[in-house]
Amino acid sequence: MLTGITIKSTGISLFYQMTPESLEMYKGDRDGDEYLINLIDSPGHVDFSSEVTAALRITDGALVVVDCIEGVCVQTETVLRQALGERIRPVLTVNKMDRCFLELQVEGEEAYQTFSRVIENANVIMATYEDVLLGDVQVYPEKGTVAFSAGLHGWAFTLTNFAKMYASKFGVDEAKMMERLWGENFFDPATKKWTSKNTGTATCKRGFVQFCYEPIKQIIATCMNDQKDKLWPMLKKLGVTMKNDEKDLMGKALMKRVMQTWLPASRALLEMMIFHLPSPSKAQRYRVENLYEGPLDDIYANAIRNCDPDGPLMLYVSKMIPASDKGRFFAFGRVFAGRVATGMKVRIMGPNFVPGQKKDLYVKSVQRTVIWMGKKQESVEDVPCGNTVALVGLDQFITKNATLTNEKEVDACPIRAMKFSVSPVVRVAVQCKVASDLPKLVEGLKRLAKSDPMVLCSIEESGEHIIAGAGELHLEICRTVMSKSPNKHNRLYMEARPLEEGLAEAIDDGRIGPRDDPKVRSKILSEEFGWDKDLAKKIWCFGPETTGPNMVVDMCKGVQYLNEIKDSVVAGFQWASKEGALAEENMRGICFEVCDVVLHTDAIHRGGGQVIPTARRVIYASQLTAKPRLLEPVYLVEIQAPENALGGIYGVLNQKRGHVFEEMQRPGTPLYNIKAYLPVIESFGFSSTLRAATSGQAFPQCVFDHWDIMSSDPLEAGSQSATLVTEIRKRKGLKEQMTPLSDFEDKL
Repeated sequence: MLTGITIKSTGISLFYQMTPESLEMYKGDRDGDEYLINLIDSPGHVDFSSEVTAALRITDGALVVVDCIEGVCVQTETVLRQALGERIRPVLTVNKMDRCFLELQVEGEEAYQTFSRVIENANVIMATYEDVLLGDVQVYPEKGTVAFSAGLHGWAFTLTNFAKMYASKFGVDEAKMMERLWGENFFDPATKKWTSKNTGTATCKRGFVQFCYEPIKQIIATCMNDQKDKLWPMLKKLGVTMKNDEKDLMGKALMKRVMQTWLPASRALLEMMIFHLPSPSKAQRYRVENLYEGPLDDIYANAIRNCDPDGPLMLYVSKMIPASDKGRFFAFGRVFAGRVATGMKVRIMGPNFVPGQKKDLYVKSVQRTVIWMGKKQESVEDVPCGNTVALVGLDQFITKNATLTNEKEVDACPIRAMKFSVSPVVRVAVQCKVASDLPKLVEGLKRLAKSDPMVLCSIEESGEHIIAGAGELHLEICRTVMSKSPNKHNRLYMEARPLEEGLAEAIDDGRIGPRDDPKVRSKILSEEFGWDKDLAKKIWCFGPETTGPNMVVDMCKGVQYLNEIKDSVVAGFQWASKEGALAEENMRGICFEVCDVVLHTDAIHRGGGQVIPTARRVIYASQLTAKPRLLEPVYLVEIQAPENALGGIYGVLNQKRGHVFEEMQRPGTPLYNIKAYLPVIESFGFSSTLRAATSGQAFPQCVFDHWDIMSSDPLEAGSQSATLVTEIRKRKGLKEQMTPLSDFEDKL
């Protein structure tokens, strides 16, 4: 049973907990196989293809997410090529379905053709890389290997959902009904007959359109129009029961809750993965050739092939994950044969190990075996083959990846190294601000190289320290800012990111705030803005003035004395959020995540005098490194004018960076009502310019409507935003040049 699910445009995160019921469902189609369902998220950006490779090595199936409107992109092909190269069976979800109903208002037949084209394009790629041992890897809606989802709103369905609903009505079995719900199958309610061609009558429609798309469209439209008198009877027919507190919801919130209740994404996607992706015992039979370097008839290959829990240990570590303990890492990987246990002595064969030699070979004990469930870790006695595991105590002997076997299995060969689809070709040089910190820089680079499969850190002959990554974005995320306290005994690590769309407005409106019940606030943040419920409970404060649209969130793990400095960090945040780093203006729409804290053990050295200014500096540093943008206030302008004045109105609005979003003629008159958005800074002289351009025929009314992001970079010299920042600083009597990042950020 999935306890939470978040679908992104190019990846999927699932947090799960198996219940007896879901385990029975899982076993029902699996010939008695029993495994936890291991679900691993990987980023979708091409710069992070190495993370996809690391995830694919330790899984057996892949859920590929494709935008229903934009369709298959270059990265989709890259991911599919990686998956099929590892003999990973894919299933597909056509995502962002909500756009079809809310944003684009797509009619049923047009939507079907779009979805069909997306699936066909994905299948063309899969057919290109088809593998004989895998068999047919193409996906088909009528076979249940394609889902249709709206990840933002948390609902999804496969044709199985609707086939179960309609099978009894039409007196056919589910498999037959699924075939009718896709492809060239049309139904005419007037004649109550199915045909393979559209008869041309107004009532004859494609099966998918008539029985899947239009019912969803009707439910969504009814919710968005708040037609609850029609909605409740419709839901009753569908067998959907709403809770009493949910019946008071309106508009999009109501639609989201109704769709989640009727077609929950967790159920649809979990069923598709359970019934159409292979179990470890089945997958390892055909994956063993890809996995094992040694002879395919020795005991190790046979143990992998049979997924034998009683055979010799064969475990592959594909990624090193930073732990909460300073400088330590979990070795995360997959047990392909045997079982790994706490206290077990294992042979560690690194990437440079050669059978028969002792190079890159170690024998060490596993301190702890851990099962990872979402953001939680649970220590267990042992983990059998077919499952993923995190190991503690081996990080000093594993750089990026390794093969682990039993101590006595000296004739075992390692598991093949992963093949990455990208290379670390983008290189930057880093250096110490203070020469004496060179050992700390070297240590930091070692940790970075260990935690990322693709990052390479090296020293040139010139003495420069080089970091190489797959792309600019890849290198950018290798950075978290840190500031030291004045006494140098305390460090705060922090990252800044934009708040989700609409969240700042929700805080402004009072729907979310510091005085809310944490459970209620957590529910709103998780359901409407996609937050993890546990994370939503770790909000320290809002600001400025304790109620503003910025927040501080605790992302730390296992940090001592953290609660003792919480008030000091909050005080520094209130100070900084009221006077931002760019122009000492209020910040807006920023979430500051406290990633890590290193504190002096003596309380006298970590008081407010040390932490408050440090918190302020690290907040400024994280703001400057997170690609900050200026927000400008925007007026809603309403203009009344005759038709012959419209040209002049559009001309003036274009000059002033305004744009018209509604033009409507008043019934029975020659006058037009025009609504437009106009930046407040451009409103000076707007009325007089407008009157001059329309011979006094246009009359504007301006009222503040919203804040809008300026696209130009305020840190780029000569940009419109940079010029505006300079003007504001000059007006306030500040130095025209912004304080550089180096004044806020410290190095290790």
